[in-house]
Amino acid sequence: MTHPTPEDARSYAIAMHGEQKYGAHPYVHHLDAVVALLQPYGRTARVIGYLHDVVEDTDATVSQVQERFGDLVARCVALLTDAPGANRKERKAKTYAALALVTGDEELALVVKAADRLANVRACVADGHRTLWETYRGEHPTFRAAAYRPGQCDPLWAELDTLLSASHAPA
Repeated sequence: MTHPTPEDARSYAIAMHGEQKYGAHPYVHHLDAVVALLQPYGRTARVIGYLHDVVEDTDATVSQVQERFGDLVARCVALLTDAPGANRKERKAKTYAALALVTGDEELALVVKAADRLANVRACVADGHRTLWETYRGEHPTFRAAAYRPGQCDPLWAELDTLLSASHAPA
């Protein structure tokens, strides 16, 4: 497929995620929230947004994503897939270390990662998930140091910084 559309990616993600849930919602609820944030960043960002969890959370492989959606999308999905580790802290440390090294066209993965994190934090605030919000808040300095690039998607980062400030803690 030479020019996959966000709709192609959404259909594939829905099929692959199957019955998975995002809280009480079908998983596509989260994917749609991420892709809505990616609207200003172009079609490829939206394709990656729909696929960002497909290798990490389903039976899909990077090579299957590459075959279906192309090399750049597959490279970005690979970057967005947590490295193996014994626990969240270990997985995130490895993933953030890899994100810190990203340059060139793969920086699109960083925009998707910022949108993913913002969608997750918005959901924590809306649903009152203080424990997960505190996890994101604790990771934020390391995450930001790895994934932030000045001028790349500053509105996403500005909202993320605000929502992770103490004044926005879920009750």
